[in-house]
Parts: sequence; structure tokens; C-alpha cells
Amino acid sequence: MADNLPSEFDVAVIGTGLPESIIAAACSRSGQRVLHVDLRSYYGGNWASFSFSGLLSWIKEKQEKTEVSEESEDWRKLILETEEAISLSKKDTTIQHVEDVCYISQDSAEDIEEAGALSKLPDLGGSDTNETAQQSEKGCLALDKQLGTKGCEMSPETIASNDLECTPEGEDTEVISERESSYDATSGHSTLETEKTENASTAEVSNLEPKKITYSQIVKEGRRFNIDLVSKVLYSQGLLIDLLIKSNVSRYAEFKNATRILVFREGKVEQVPCSRADVFNSKQLTMIEKRMLMKFLTFCLEYEQHPDEYQDYKDCTFSQYLKSQKLTPNLQHFILHSIAMVSESDSSTTDGLKATKKFLHCLGRYGNTPFLFPLYGQGEISQCFCRCKAIIDHFGQRISANYFVVEDSYLSEETCTNVCYRQISRAVLITDQSVLKTQSDQQISVLTVPPVEPGQPVVCVIELCSSTMTCMKGTFCSCPTDLVHLTCSSTKTAKEDLEPVIQKLFILNDEKETESENGGGLEKPRVLWAVYFNMRDSAGIDRNSYDSLPPNVYICSGPDCALGNDYAVKQAETIFQEMFPKEEFCPPPPNPEDIVYDGDGTQPEDPGFSISPEPKAEPLPEESSNIENKVTEEHNE
Repeated sequence: MADNLPSEFDVAVIGTGLPESIIAAACSRSGQRVLHVDLRSYYGGNWASFSFSGLLSWIKEKQEKTEVSEESEDWRKLILETEEAISLSKKDTTIQHVEDVCYISQDSAEDIEEAGALSKLPDLGGSDTNETAQQSEKGCLALDKQLGTKGCEMSPETIASNDLECTPEGEDTEVISERESSYDATSGHSTLETEKTENASTAEVSNLEPKKITYSQIVKEGRRFNIDLVSKVLYSQGLLIDLLIKSNVSRYAEFKNATRILVFREGKVEQVPCSRADVFNSKQLTMIEKRMLMKFLTFCLEYEQHPDEYQDYKDCTFSQYLKSQKLTPNLQHFILHSIAMVSESDSSTTDGLKATKKFLHCLGRYGNTPFLFPLYGQGEISQCFCRCKAIIDHFGQRISANYFVVEDSYLSEETCTNVCYRQISRAVLITDQSVLKTQSDQQISVLTVPPVEPGQPVVCVIELCSSTMTCMKGTFCSCPTDLVHLTCSSTKTAKEDLEPVIQKLFILNDEKETESENGGGLEKPRVLWAVYFNMRDSAGIDRNSYDSLPPNVYICSGPDCALGNDYAVKQAETIFQEMFPKEEFCPPPPNPEDIVYDGDGTQPEDPGFSISPEPKAEPLPEESSNIENKVTEEHNE
């Protein structure tokens, strides 16, 4: 396969994580020759999504700590006398302390196979992005269909006074998947799922009481899971959404609006009012608190215009500033942990005001919360920007490139000797119900849990339902499951950091909890299965920390601990502009009607990666994206 590749490229990208994939796409769109490769057999690196069986294989691989076999040194013959080789690591050391725990009966699950499982496809290695772009687009054109109602984008001036009537009460603003099959990033499988059949089956057994879920059933239905190694959401006015819109890559992705923001306070989980309508309909706040909250949020939207209001508190924490505003403890907790979502001890007043403004600015664009979640998991986003198909053997020919972009995990220990990495603690849970049960079991929730004890980190919890295509739906023999992601900065191992929080929110065994344990409230959801692991956080590492990097080699970091994806997008744009300062970063594809062909009638090779062959009208000024038009058709019906 390597013999069929050109010997020269403008850019070689090693790794298929989000920043590397964005860079590969941007370079290809600007007409550069791009070679995009990855040693792993799946897309995304630490941004990947797995089916349940795929995740079990990944866990086994990380726990075994297999030694990398020595290879032939024939490649050294290809190094010129004036050149010095920089070896890359084939051993991934970014994941540590992996531990999975099953809390339900493991009834002979070893002989159970996933429903609809197919034989594995060859490993995905790498590709010439220019050559494979148009071929890969053919399977994605269905996602370009314009759906339903326009998004209800609001200006900062009106966001504090608008009731968000554009989102009908009781309906979720979501993207309906047009795919009848889901993609397994580990094996490349297509899962044939017909909604009509599932709905009919559900209706037939709606009167039957679901049985308890068993481990064998989770294994059998494992291809319904899309489990992210890193869990994030997209701010509706964030850099990643803007990039998807600008580059027209949004046609490849489908999204669902997060339905609620939750808060954990005094041992209970409660919903946080976000919009003006939510605030004044809330039963958690007194009338005085409602007015105080709206007044403060209105100020946050335009805080930069009133520096005198916070100038004296610039050197204070945001928590101290909130106390100075005479807000009640209840309001301080809501604003700090569920709106600004910043650290109580480390975040400055300016950081808190900026984060609050960002939260409010994102409200109302697509729904009643600021967040979107990609259907089929975070790993889908990386795949939207890269469509690799080629495989390169271990003894391929010498390939030259002007620039090299390398994901941090590929660097050797010698190169990273002086680098000081942080760690992220991660846990993924399969549970039997939501942390805050309502009439609808289709909720996407974002919950921030304050430190259990002083000195411990804030824990971010993202809870996903089956309509996100990330976990099992309810069937005649079982309840639906929820997929819960927990993330925090590491102080110890992931299990030591996160299990105390999990015990406050969930039941970890089959024992019945007493009313005193849950405050006399509803029974807490049960954890059916869990995995814990620590992941390297290489964001913010100074380039000079790496040893002996040539000037044409650029390093991309793995996922950071933040809720959104802004750092990855900023990093990708910075690297691209350093390589090609005169080129536009991820420009929109040309309109097919504007393309001028040669006189012989032959179509020139497409340098882009997502040009639609179908004519597409220029959007109106008020239409900011495909995504805004990709809200549910159910609103119009």
C-alpha cells in the first residue's frame, strides 16, 4: 500500500484526535497535499468513542501493558547523512490506573456475542486526504438535509428579558438522526436499526414491567453504546460550532440540545433555572431571589461596560465577589457551580464574570440551555474532519513533507523528559435511571458537583439518554439505561477522586438504601457497570518544554479538562496559521455553480474535503448555520 503513495506531501499529520483532524481538514481545504496517519486501529486517539465490546478491548489493552516488540532497523537506511532521526513512541502512556467494575450479575456473559456483529474490517491507518475526500463524502450527503424550525438565536440585549417562547414547553430542541445505522469506531460496523420496528416493539410491551438489566444483555446490546473516552459538550456560541458552520462540516454531524442544567446541593439534585421564564417559574427560589438573580445576570451580560462595579474585586475570587453582592447562599451556589461553572477557590472575579457571560450568550440559540451534544458521541466530531481509508505498512517508503503535525502521545520519553503533565480523572457509568427522574426519560443533563472535601476538585457530570445514540433503549425485557460521564482534575487515581461523588449520587450495589441515606427522597439510580481511568492532560504545554524539536514540527495536545472544545480549536487554528500565515483557516467550500471547469469539460481534482455536489443557495443573513436549521422537524408538525 505504501508504494502507491506519493513520496512528497506538504503536511504530514500523525494522529486523528480533534485538533489533528481539524488541521488536516484545514490544510486540505486550502489546497495542501496532506498525509494523515494514525498507528491506532480506531479514529480519534483519546477523543475516540467505542461500542461496549470495543471499550472492553481497549480496557484489556491498557491493563495488560504489553511490551512493544523491536522492529527492523531498515528504515535507518533512508535517513540522509545530513539528517537526524526523531523516533516516535509506539507505546501509549497517556492512560493509567484503568479499572472496570461490574455491579450486576455476570451470568455467563463470556459466550454472549453482540447482536448483529460482523467480522472486523482492516485497521484504519492513514490516507492522502485530497484523494479520499470526495469518495468519503458520498456516504454523508444525507446529513446535509435542512430540517425543521430555525434556531432561536437571541442578542445579549434581549437574553435577560426574553421568555424563550420559541422553544415549546415539554418539547426537546434536538436533531433527529437521519441515519438508520450507527458507526462503530473500533471495527467500522454499521448497526442496522429501524426506528419503526423499535417503536412498535416498545408499544407492544409498554404494559409489562421491565426486568432488571443483566451484564449479558449489556454485552449483547453493546453495539448500541457509543462510549467516549473524553466527555464534552459544545457551547452553542463556541469556537467549534462556529468552525463547523463556517467550514460546512456541520453536514456530517447531528446534534441534540442538552435539556437541563442540574445542581447538587445539600445532598439533593435540583434543576437550575436558566432563562427568564425558568427563573420566574422556579419553585426553588423566592420572589426576592428571582429578582436578585435576574438583576445580577443582566449585569453580567454587559459587565465590561461597567468596570467600576467590580474593579475593587479584581484580585478576589469570584466566590468572594458573589458574597459582596449580597446574593443569598442559594443564588451563590447556582451561579458559581451551574452557570459560571468555575472553581470556588481558584477563579478570579474577571474569570467568573466572563464565564457567566459566555453561558448567557449561548442561551436560546438552539434551545433552553447553552449546550449541544453530538449524536453517537464526541468521537463523531473528529471523524467529520478526517476520512482516512489507507493503510501503511511498517516498512513503507521514505515520504517527505514540509511540515509535520504530531499528537503528543506519539512523542518518545526522551523528547518529553522536561515536560510536566497534568492528569484528568475519568469515570464512565452505565446506570438504570437518571440522577433526577422526571416524566421523560430522554434527558441530557449537565451537573457540576462541588468538592466533597476542601482541596478536592470540582466534578463535572454529563448524563446521556438513549436518544443520543450512546446507550441502550428500553425493551420488553429491560429498562432503558443512561450513560454517565464524570470528569475532574486528578489529585489521586480516578477511582479515589470520583468514587466519593458517585456514592453521593448513585447506589453501587444491590442493597436497598434507607430513607435516611437519601434524605427521604426518591431512590437513587443504580450503577450497573463502571470504568475508571486517568488520562494525560497535555494542554498548555510550552513548545520549548519538548527536547530538540525541529522548527517544522508542531505538537497537538490531547483532551483537556474543560467542559467545551475551545482549546482544541484554538490550538488547531494557531498551528495552521504558523504554517500558512496567508491562508484562511477552514474556509467555506466553493459553491458548485461558481466552479469553472477546463475547456475540455473535465473536472479538476477537488482540493477540499467536504464540497457538496448539490447546488446550495447562499444562506440568508439571519441563517447562521446548517446546525440552526437542523433542529427537530417535530416543532413544525
